[in-house]
Amino acid sequence: MKRMTRAEPAAERTFIALVEDDEDISELVSDLLVREGFEVGACRSGAELDRLKDRRRVDLVLLDLMLPGEDGLSICRRLHAAALRIPVIMITAKGDDIDRILGLEIGADDYLPKPFNPRELIARIRAVLRRTREAHRPSPVAGRWYRFAGWNLDAGSRLLRDPGGEAVELTGGEFDLLIALLDHPQRVLTRDQLLDWTRGRDAGPYDRTIDVQLSRLRRKLGDDPRSPVMIRTVRGGGYLFAPAVETGGA
Repeated sequence: MKRMTRAEPAAERTFIALVEDDEDISELVSDLLVREGFEVGACRSGAELDRLKDRRRVDLVLLDLMLPGEDGLSICRRLHAAALRIPVIMITAKGDDIDRILGLEIGADDYLPKPFNPRELIARIRAVLRRTREAHRPSPVAGRWYRFAGWNLDAGSRLLRDPGGEAVELTGGEFDLLIALLDHPQRVLTRDQLLDWTRGRDAGPYDRTIDVQLSRLRRKLGDDPRSPVMIRTVRGGGYLFAPAVETGGA
Protein backbone atom coordinates (compact mmCIF):
# COMPACT_ATOMS: atom_id res chain seq x y z
CA MET A 1 0.00 0.00 0.00
CA LYS A 2 1.39 3.38 -0.94
CA ARG A 3 0.06 5.74 1.72
CA MET A 4 -2.84 6.81 3.85
CA THR A 5 -3.76 10.46 4.33
CA ARG A 6 -6.17 12.38 6.53
CA ALA A 7 -7.63 15.84 6.29
CA GLU A 8 -8.37 16.15 10.03
CA PRO A 9 -7.94 13.37 12.58
CA ALA A 10 -10.40 14.71 15.13
CA ALA A 11 -13.70 13.45 13.69
CA GLU A 12 -14.47 10.18 11.97
CA ARG A 13 -14.48 11.05 8.27
CA THR A 14 -15.69 9.27 5.17
CA PHE A 15 -12.95 6.85 4.17
CA ILE A 16 -12.32 6.27 0.46
CA ALA A 17 -10.11 3.49 -0.89
CA LEU A 18 -8.46 4.54 -4.17
CA VAL A 19 -7.34 1.54 -6.24
CA GLU A 20 -5.06 2.95 -8.95
CA ASP A 21 -1.69 1.61 -10.12
CA ASP A 22 -0.55 4.86 -11.80
CA GLU A 23 1.35 6.64 -9.02
CA ASP A 24 0.97 10.15 -10.49
CA ILE A 25 -2.79 9.81 -10.94
CA SER A 26 -3.14 8.24 -7.49
CA GLU A 27 -1.30 11.14 -5.87
CA LEU A 28 -3.35 13.77 -7.72
CA VAL A 29 -6.70 12.14 -6.87
CA SER A 30 -5.66 11.51 -3.25
CA ASP A 31 -4.70 15.15 -2.79
CA LEU A 32 -8.02 16.26 -4.30
CA LEU A 33 -10.03 14.00 -1.97
CA VAL A 34 -8.12 15.15 1.12
CA ARG A 35 -8.75 18.80 0.20
CA GLU A 36 -12.45 17.95 -0.01
CA GLY A 37 -12.41 16.57 3.55
CA PHE A 38 -12.21 12.82 2.86
CA GLU A 39 -9.77 10.34 4.34
CA VAL A 40 -7.96 8.30 1.68
CA GLY A 41 -6.19 4.96 1.49
CA ALA A 42 -4.29 4.45 -1.78
CA CYS A 43 -3.85 0.90 -3.12
CA ARG A 44 -2.17 -0.46 -6.23
CA SER A 45 -4.06 -3.75 -6.49
CA GLY A 46 -6.99 -5.82 -5.32
CA ALA A 47 -4.74 -7.59 -2.80
CA GLU A 48 -3.78 -4.28 -1.19
CA LEU A 49 -7.45 -3.28 -1.08
CA ASP A 50 -8.29 -6.55 0.69
CA ARG A 51 -5.62 -5.91 3.32
CA LEU A 52 -6.94 -2.38 3.83
CA LYS A 53 -10.53 -3.62 4.25
CA ASP A 54 -9.35 -6.13 6.84
CA ARG A 55 -7.90 -3.31 8.95
CA ARG A 56 -10.63 -0.70 8.83
CA ARG A 57 -14.04 0.36 7.53
CA VAL A 58 -14.14 1.53 3.89
CA ASP A 59 -17.06 3.76 2.89
CA LEU A 60 -16.46 3.87 -0.88
CA VAL A 61 -14.01 2.44 -3.42
CA LEU A 62 -12.69 4.40 -6.41
CA LEU A 63 -11.62 1.59 -8.69
CA ASP A 64 -9.51 1.76 -11.84
CA LEU A 65 -10.59 -0.76 -14.48
CA MET A 66 -7.12 -1.54 -15.87
CA LEU A 67 -4.95 -2.98 -13.09
CA PRO A 68 -2.06 -5.47 -13.09
CA GLY A 69 -3.13 -8.90 -11.91
CA GLU A 70 -6.81 -8.95 -10.91
CA ASP A 71 -8.66 -6.38 -13.02
CA GLY A 72 -11.19 -3.84 -11.81
CA LEU A 73 -14.20 -5.76 -13.08
CA SER A 74 -13.22 -8.83 -11.05
CA ILE A 75 -12.62 -6.71 -7.93
CA CYS A 76 -15.97 -4.97 -8.40
CA ARG A 77 -17.72 -8.32 -8.73
CA ARG A 78 -16.17 -9.51 -5.45
CA LEU A 79 -17.12 -6.32 -3.63
CA HIS A 80 -20.69 -6.53 -4.87
CA ALA A 81 -21.02 -10.16 -3.69
CA ALA A 82 -19.68 -9.44 -0.19
CA ALA A 83 -22.06 -9.52 2.78
CA LEU A 84 -21.27 -5.88 3.63
CA ARG A 85 -21.41 -4.25 0.21
CA ILE A 86 -19.16 -1.24 -0.35
CA PRO A 87 -20.20 1.38 -2.95
CA VAL A 88 -17.93 1.41 -6.02
CA ILE A 89 -17.19 4.11 -8.60
CA MET A 90 -15.20 2.77 -11.54
CA ILE A 91 -12.63 5.07 -13.14
CA THR A 92 -10.98 4.07 -16.38
CA ALA A 93 -9.25 5.33 -19.51
CA LYS A 94 -11.58 3.10 -21.50
CA GLY A 95 -14.58 4.97 -22.85
CA ASP A 96 -16.18 1.94 -24.45
CA ASP A 97 -19.90 1.65 -23.65
CA ILE A 98 -19.52 -2.12 -23.26
CA ASP A 99 -17.06 -1.65 -20.37
CA ARG A 100 -19.32 0.92 -18.74
CA ILE A 101 -22.44 -1.25 -19.05
CA LEU A 102 -20.61 -4.35 -17.85
CA GLY A 103 -19.23 -2.48 -14.84
CA LEU A 104 -22.68 -1.23 -13.87
CA GLU A 105 -24.24 -4.65 -14.42
CA ILE A 106 -21.82 -6.37 -12.04
CA GLY A 107 -22.45 -3.88 -9.26
CA ALA A 108 -20.62 -0.58 -9.79
CA ASP A 109 -22.62 2.36 -8.47
CA ASP A 110 -21.22 4.82 -11.02
CA TYR A 111 -18.68 5.04 -13.83
CA LEU A 112 -16.36 7.91 -14.80
CA PRO A 113 -14.00 7.80 -17.81
CA LYS A 114 -10.58 9.48 -17.80
CA PRO A 115 -9.75 12.27 -18.19
CA PHE A 116 -12.39 13.62 -15.82
CA ASN A 117 -13.21 16.98 -14.30
CA PRO A 118 -12.19 16.96 -10.61
CA ARG A 119 -15.41 18.70 -9.62
CA GLU A 120 -17.45 16.05 -11.42
CA LEU A 121 -15.59 13.31 -9.55
CA ILE A 122 -16.37 14.94 -6.19
CA ALA A 123 -20.01 15.48 -7.18
CA ARG A 124 -20.37 11.82 -8.18
CA ILE A 125 -18.73 10.62 -4.95
CA ARG A 126 -21.08 12.71 -2.83
CA ALA A 127 -24.10 11.55 -4.84
CA VAL A 128 -23.21 7.86 -4.46
CA LEU A 129 -22.49 8.27 -0.74
CA ARG A 130 -25.78 10.04 -0.16
CA ARG A 131 -27.73 7.46 -2.16
CA THR A 132 -26.15 4.44 -0.48
CA ARG A 133 -26.25 5.91 3.02
CA GLU A 134 -29.92 6.75 2.60
CA ALA A 135 -30.59 3.08 1.88
CA HIS A 136 -29.19 2.28 5.33
CA ARG A 137 -30.85 5.07 7.28
CA PRO A 138 -32.06 3.96 10.70
CA SER A 139 -35.75 3.03 10.66
CA PRO A 140 -37.32 2.72 14.12
CA VAL A 141 -39.30 -0.47 14.65
CA ALA A 142 -42.67 -0.38 16.41
CA GLY A 143 -42.24 -1.61 19.97
CA ARG A 144 -38.54 -0.72 20.21
CA TRP A 145 -37.44 1.25 23.27
CA TYR A 146 -34.31 3.06 24.40
CA ARG A 147 -33.04 4.02 27.86
CA PHE A 148 -30.21 6.48 28.51
CA ALA A 149 -29.19 8.64 31.49
CA GLY A 150 -32.58 8.10 33.15
CA TRP A 151 -34.53 8.99 29.98
CA ASN A 152 -36.89 6.61 28.14
CA LEU A 153 -37.91 6.67 24.49
CA ASP A 154 -40.62 4.47 22.95
CA ALA A 155 -39.78 4.43 19.22
CA GLY A 156 -43.20 3.10 18.19
CA SER A 157 -45.21 5.84 19.89
CA ARG A 158 -42.38 8.42 19.64
CA LEU A 159 -42.90 9.09 23.34
CA LEU A 160 -39.89 10.51 25.18
CA ARG A 161 -39.99 10.69 28.99
CA ASP A 162 -37.50 12.53 31.17
CA PRO A 163 -35.98 11.00 34.34
CA GLY A 164 -38.99 12.25 36.31
CA GLY A 165 -41.44 10.49 34.01
CA GLU A 166 -42.68 13.65 32.30
CA ALA A 167 -43.40 13.46 28.56
CA VAL A 168 -41.20 15.63 26.32
CA GLU A 169 -42.58 16.50 22.88
CA LEU A 170 -40.30 16.05 19.88
CA THR A 171 -40.74 17.22 16.31
CA GLY A 172 -40.31 14.64 13.55
CA GLY A 173 -36.83 15.93 12.75
CA GLU A 174 -35.77 15.94 16.39
CA PHE A 175 -37.04 12.37 16.81
CA ASP A 176 -35.14 11.16 13.71
CA LEU A 177 -31.97 12.86 14.96
CA LEU A 178 -32.31 11.36 18.43
CA ILE A 179 -32.82 7.87 16.96
CA ALA A 180 -29.67 8.28 14.82
CA LEU A 181 -27.69 9.25 17.92
CA LEU A 182 -29.17 6.47 20.08
CA ASP A 183 -28.41 3.86 17.41
CA HIS A 184 -24.73 4.95 17.39
CA PRO A 185 -23.89 5.86 21.00
CA GLN A 186 -20.35 6.84 22.04
CA ARG A 187 -19.29 7.12 18.42
CA VAL A 188 -18.32 10.26 16.50
CA LEU A 189 -20.84 11.01 13.74
CA THR A 190 -20.23 13.66 11.10
CA ARG A 191 -22.79 16.26 10.02
CA ASP A 192 -22.99 14.52 6.63
CA GLN A 193 -23.88 11.21 8.25
CA LEU A 194 -26.58 12.81 10.40
CA LEU A 195 -27.94 14.69 7.38
CA ASP A 196 -28.07 11.51 5.32
CA TRP A 197 -29.86 9.57 8.07
CA THR A 198 -32.38 12.28 8.91
CA ARG A 199 -32.88 14.23 5.69
CA GLY A 200 -31.70 11.89 2.91
CA ARG A 201 -31.91 13.35 -0.58
CA ASP A 202 -33.73 16.42 0.70
CA ALA A 203 -30.50 17.67 2.28
CA GLY A 204 -28.48 20.28 0.40
CA PRO A 205 -24.70 20.83 0.64
CA TYR A 206 -25.18 23.83 2.97
CA ASP A 207 -28.12 22.44 4.94
CA ARG A 208 -28.01 23.82 8.50
CA THR A 209 -31.04 21.83 9.69
CA ILE A 210 -28.89 19.50 11.80
CA ASP A 211 -27.40 22.42 13.72
CA VAL A 212 -30.83 23.84 14.53
CA GLN A 213 -32.26 20.46 15.52
CA LEU A 214 -29.21 19.61 17.64
CA SER A 215 -29.58 22.89 19.51
CA ARG A 216 -33.28 22.24 20.15
CA LEU A 217 -32.71 18.61 21.10
CA ARG A 218 -30.01 19.59 23.58
CA ARG A 219 -32.37 22.05 25.24
CA LYS A 220 -35.13 19.43 25.51
CA LEU A 221 -32.68 16.95 27.04
CA GLY A 222 -31.47 19.57 29.52
CA ASP A 223 -28.03 19.60 27.91
CA ASP A 224 -26.32 22.99 28.38
CA PRO A 225 -25.57 24.18 24.79
CA ARG A 226 -22.54 26.13 26.06
CA SER A 227 -21.02 23.05 27.69
CA PRO A 228 -22.95 19.95 26.55
CA VAL A 229 -22.23 16.63 28.24
CA MET A 230 -24.85 14.45 26.55
CA ILE A 231 -24.48 15.42 22.86
CA ARG A 232 -20.87 16.52 22.61
CA THR A 233 -19.37 18.51 19.76
CA VAL A 234 -16.14 16.98 18.47
CA ARG A 235 -13.56 19.24 16.87
CA GLY A 236 -13.55 18.69 13.12
CA GLY A 237 -17.30 18.61 12.51
CA GLY A 238 -18.58 15.62 14.44
CA TYR A 239 -20.96 14.88 17.29
CA LEU A 240 -20.88 12.16 19.92
CA PHE A 241 -23.77 10.88 22.03
CA ALA A 242 -21.96 10.25 25.33
CA PRO A 243 -24.40 8.27 27.57
CA ALA A 244 -24.59 4.48 27.48
CA VAL A 245 -27.77 3.33 25.74
CA GLU A 246 -29.95 0.31 26.53
CA THR A 247 -32.37 -0.84 23.86
CA GLY A 248 -34.87 -3.64 23.44
CA GLY A 249 -38.23 -4.62 22.01
CA ALA A 250 -39.19 -5.73 18.54
